[in-house]
Amino acid sequence: MIWVNGTLAAEDDAALSVLDHGLTVGDGVFETVKAEHGELFALTRHLDRLTRSARGLGLPDPDHDLVRSACADVLAAKPLPLGRLRITYTGGTSPLGSERGESGPSLVVALGTAKPRTETTAVVTVPWRRNEHSAVAGLKTTSYAENVVALAAAHRAGATEALLGNTAGLLCEGTGSNVFVVLDGRLLTPTLASGCLAGITRQLVLDWTGAEEADLPFEALAGAEEIFLTSTLRDVQAVTRIDDRELPGVGPVTRKAMELFAERAAQDSDPV
Repeated sequence: MIWVNGTLAAEDDAALSVLDHGLTVGDGVFETVKAEHGELFALTRHLDRLTRSARGLGLPDPDHDLVRSACADVLAAKPLPLGRLRITYTGGTSPLGSERGESGPSLVVALGTAKPRTETTAVVTVPWRRNEHSAVAGLKTTSYAENVVALAAAHRAGATEALLGNTAGLLCEGTGSNVFVVLDGRLLTPTLASGCLAGITRQLVLDWTGAEEADLPFEALAGAEEIFLTSTLRDVQAVTRIDDRELPGVGPVTRKAMELFAERAAQDSDPV
């Protein structure tokens, strides 16, 4: 079942105008929330970020109570042991082109199945760069075409994620994840000024582990003792291969971060 602008409908019957600005020009924002046995993790943080992203595009603030109600309806209609709940908020039906119409925003909430993440994964670096000066830098928008291209390159190389630098030559993020590195025993992650997304899991790892933010040259990946990714569905996932370089299993800093995240997340499903 999918919730579209106040109506809960079966997947084949759910409808949104083909002139919706989220479809025609990517004028929209979204959040992916982990659902386990009908319970969402960190929903308050996700809704707060949804609002920040909407404001960044000049969209009206989403109604958090309405979004929560829509999420509850979708979860009740489709119970899953592990799911990916997607909240999409767009500029609504608009004329063709960049100018918005007057219909108001569209809101869609959908739930799909998700696979439990593996403990380790492989990543590749790609030549494309994030623009840290972009008008939408750091916003979680529906304009994901460059991520699609980069992720396809990762899959061709037998990896699950592609890591990108920014225009200043600094390490930024993955297509759908944040990246942490261990250098000389210190756990570090790129600053938000790099243009990376302010990941929910990223911030919780910072809060719970004492990791530090730093401006990291892209080349720091080559000398990192440990590397791990964070995201809503990955939680903390160790990197054991980057390009052609093998890393030795799950390192001690990564293992500690994994265990601490799992422990704290189990204690509170909506940490604020």
